[in-house]
Order: sequence, then C-alpha cells, then structure tokens
Amino acid sequence: MTKTENPPSRPIDHLARCGAPDAAALLIGDRVTSFADLDAGVGRLALWLLDQAGGPGERVASWSAKTRLACLMPLAAARAGLIHVPVNPLLKAPQVAHILSDSGAKLLVTNAARADTLGADLPAECAVQELTIAEAMIDSGGAGLPPSIAQPDDLAAILYTSGSTGRPKGVMLSHANLWLGAESVASYLALTSDDRVLAVLPLSFDYGQNQLLSTWFAGAAVAPLDYLTPRDVAKAVLRHGATTLAGVPPLWVQLVESDWPGDAAASLKRLTNSGGALTPSLIDAMRTTFPNAAVYPMYGLTEAFRSTYLDPKLVADHPTSMGSAIPHAEILVCRTDGTVTADEEPGELVHCGPLVAQGYWRDAERTAERFRPAPRASAYGGMAVWSGDTVRRDANGLLTFVGRNDAMIKTAGNRVSPTEVEDVAVASGQIFEAVAFGVPDDRLGAAIVLIVRGKTDADRDALAAYLKANLPNFMQPQMVEWRDELPRNPNGKLDRVAIAADWKAAA
Repeated sequence: MTKTENPPSRPIDHLARCGAPDAAALLIGDRVTSFADLDAGVGRLALWLLDQAGGPGERVASWSAKTRLACLMPLAAARAGLIHVPVNPLLKAPQVAHILSDSGAKLLVTNAARADTLGADLPAECAVQELTIAEAMIDSGGAGLPPSIAQPDDLAAILYTSGSTGRPKGVMLSHANLWLGAESVASYLALTSDDRVLAVLPLSFDYGQNQLLSTWFAGAAVAPLDYLTPRDVAKAVLRHGATTLAGVPPLWVQLVESDWPGDAAASLKRLTNSGGALTPSLIDAMRTTFPNAAVYPMYGLTEAFRSTYLDPKLVADHPTSMGSAIPHAEILVCRTDGTVTADEEPGELVHCGPLVAQGYWRDAERTAERFRPAPRASAYGGMAVWSGDTVRRDANGLLTFVGRNDAMIKTAGNRVSPTEVEDVAVASGQIFEAVAFGVPDDRLGAAIVLIVRGKTDADRDALAAYLKANLPNFMQPQMVEWRDELPRNPNGKLDRVAIAADWKAAA
C-alpha cells in the first residue's frame, strides 16, 4: 500500500503573521492587539523567555487567567525554541507542583498569589517570574526574536491531561501537531478574517488553546474571557460581536437557560462542542436560543487533538452521531486484532495521521499502551492513537460513540482521574482508603462519588475541608459516603466494580 504523505506545516509562531498587519488579532478588555503588534510582542517575549529559561529546549510554564501573556505564550515559547507547559488556572498547588516537577520546568510565569500557594512544593530547579514583569516585556520596544525555523517534528508544547490511573500525564505536541490542528479547525469551521471568536475555555486544554490558534490561522480576532456567570458570556458576545463560541455540555446547559439580548444571540454563526456528547434536547435548545448559529458536535482526545466533527447539515437527522474525520485525520474502527470492523460492528476508535502526538513526556510505558503502530489498513501508517473508546460506523461513514473503556470520569467538560481524587482524600489523614467513580448527572455529564473507609477518630468535616483546599472545583466529589469496610477482589485489591454497583443499587 502506498502511504499518504503528511501535509506541509509551518512553525507555530508563524501564526502571528497570518492576518493583515493592521487587522485585530486579540481583544482583551478595551485593548485591541493587531497582528503586527502580536508578531512584535511574541518576538520580544520570546527573547525574554529564552534568557530566563537558559537556552533552547527547556520547558517554561504559565499559570494564570486569560491574560495577554497567557495568549502569547504558546507562540513566544515556540519562537524561542522552548517548550510551553500551560497550567490550568483552576488547579491547586498539589497538581501544579506535580506538573512543574514532571515536566522539569525551568521557569514558571504566574502572579505572586498563585506562586505563594506552592510554598515548599515548588521544585528547586524552577524559577518564578511575576506575571506583570513578563507583560511589560511584551511592550518593552526594541527588536525581539525573528520567526523561528523549527522543524515540523520539533516539540512545541506539553499539555497535561488526566489518565485513568495516577497523576496527570504530559502529552507532547509538535509544531506540526499544532499548526495542522489550527488549519484543520479553521477549514471545517470555515473561519474568515471577519470572524470574532469568544474564547471561554481554559487555554491549558487542547480544545481551549485551539481557540487561539485556529482563529489566528484564519486571520481573525479572538476575545479571551474568564467568566463567572452565563450572563458574562452573553455580555461579551454582544460587546465583541462574537460570531463563534466553543463550549462543553454543562456550559451549553447554562447558556440556553439564560436570558440573551436578541442582538447577542443573533450574532453567533457557529457553536462548537466537545468534552462530552450533546443530547438531542440540548441541541434543540441551542438551535432555538441561537437561531443563526450552526452547531458543530465534535469528538477529540488530547493525544490526537481532534478526531471527528459532525457537519451541521447532518445534526438534525443524526443528533447522537460523532460525525466523521476532520481534515488531516484518518479514523479507523478496529477489532482487537487490528482489522477494520464492518458497518454497525462496534470496535475501537483508532486515530492515524499527522495530528497524532509524540507520546507522553518521559513515560515510555504509558506511551506504549496508547501509541501503537497504525493498523495495516491505514493510509498514513506510522504511529496511531488507540483511543480505548468503542464506537460504531454506519454505512454513510458516520460514527456513534458506544462507551469508554477506561475509568475516566468526564465531568463538566473535564477528564478526571479517579486515582487523583482518591490520593488527595487519603492524604487528608482522615481515611484509610477511597474509591472514586462517576455517575450520570444531567448538568455535569457525570458527578463524582467518593466512597471512603475512615479512621476511628476521623473528622468528616476535616476531610471535606481538605478536599476543598486541595482539589480544583471540577474535581470535588458531589457525594462522600463513609463505610466501615470496602469489598475486595480475590487479589486483595479494592473491588471497584462491586463498590460502584453497590452504591448505584442503593441510590
């Protein structure tokens, strides 16, 4: 079989030059950053980052709200030959300390309040620089670094995502991964330079970061937003004349239940969803609330960015479908022996092609589990991501999600590792052991249940306070139940299946 060549790509920092020099690229508050200013600011920030980090190839982390710095970091780090590690601003000190240590970050750019929470957990080799100093470098004047000449396979970023067991793992993304992902999304969404994209998702997520990259690929403007209420989103759509909004199911539930000024709802032309499936009733509500907007259901995984999308023209007749492959992705449905399934036969979704990441950072064992040679039927060959998700393909090539094979909890658009929740609970000193699992929830997608076996003198309020202090909001259990004993399997390990089944039977 003749293999398909990967499409050409460019260094990711070249996105700062995709728009007309005087066109708006970034909208933050009342400040408008043109593409010319974006390119110059990226160059100056890159020069400063390179000096702070000590040389090319080092990892530099950013941990902040959606500041101008947070938006420029993916391009500036890449221009300097550094590797960007964006940290979710919702995470708390234990998770952040793990990411900094695991990545070997030489520099963390954040504000003083966040840095102080790390205390002694800050790795000794990681320097901290104040966010305001980095922001000042963007406007410092003078020449910065020129556009990079990075090769397509050069590492540009490490994005941390929760695994089914253990702590978050870093997914290694190349310049080609990011560039072609931006090109793909801009293509199938048909973004143009006239569009205004409201970016409400965290920039530490591949889906959230792509809000920036695909917008700039199209030469359009992006307006980052940290919101507290759905009303904040509606006001920002009206203020910026937003045409495009990306979200996850819990956010769409909030937005369709909110009061929208007519002009705001009418300005939106496209709504994109990932991080969980839309229900037919929610799709109907979105179409009613935003009558001029096309709805794009999508499926993705950080290890391959995005896999499928459903053409808006097909949503009405196929509301539960994942759609088909996005540009630059090859999606196969395979049996356990690697052969391709027949139509309507369930199989594992396997993602092939140039959007496949380079594996997990310094974790050969877990890389070998998820990144394996592509099936013989692949037109691309090389390495593929074996998703662990079971899907079906119909006669028209449309995919439908059947089930997730691992133990991940998908809640409020986030993938949460049960083990990570359990480890924090045990670290409280109030319990001996814990089991976390997800149960269906209309608003969250899945709610987290935590079953614990407490110590004799356990303080239940102290456990609750410890979880609140050491887990981000989206990882907080909605229910905590205390037990005297927990069932075990023949190997002496906690019987997670039995524990979850017992709870569901009693609920």
